[in-house]
Amino acid sequence: MPMTFPEAYTHDHPPVINVDAEEEKSLTFGERSADRVAGSVGSWRFILWQSAILSVWIALNAVAWIEAWDPYPFILLNLFLSMQAAYTAPMLMMSQNRQAQLDRSRAEHDYQINLKAEAEIRHVLLHLEAQNRALLELQSHMLRLLEERQPATC
Repeated sequence: MPMTFPEAYTHDHPPVINVDAEEEKSLTFGERSADRVAGSVGSWRFILWQSAILSVWIALNAVAWIEAWDPYPFILLNLFLSMQAAYTAPMLMMSQNRQAQLDRSRAEHDYQINLKAEAEIRHVLLHLEAQNRALLELQSHMLRLLEERQPATC
């Protein structure tokens, strides 16, 4: 007797994708730039280089071995740092917003994967249940055949 499976055994779902790779393909020049700026500004290398440059700037202007181009209170230095902050802060925010969107995409993708896994587990359990029923039917059929072959003893 052929065993038929319910239609629930057909699974039609899209393949699993790499969210990071898909996101990387769609990045604009501005988004890539914002990520590069955030990556460099948020590093110890940047902090150390900027600290060194600021220290040299202040030392040269405070000691005035050469003519002080930015005497205390270092207004020109403040202007440069303000300009740096004015351009860096929005780029950092853009990068953080994009990263938050990527995190949301990953969470949605993980949810979809979990739904697929749950459906696959259900399919496996249904399949095992159908196999169990078929084996029980086969076993009872075999027992009936064995009983029919045995001679009646009285």
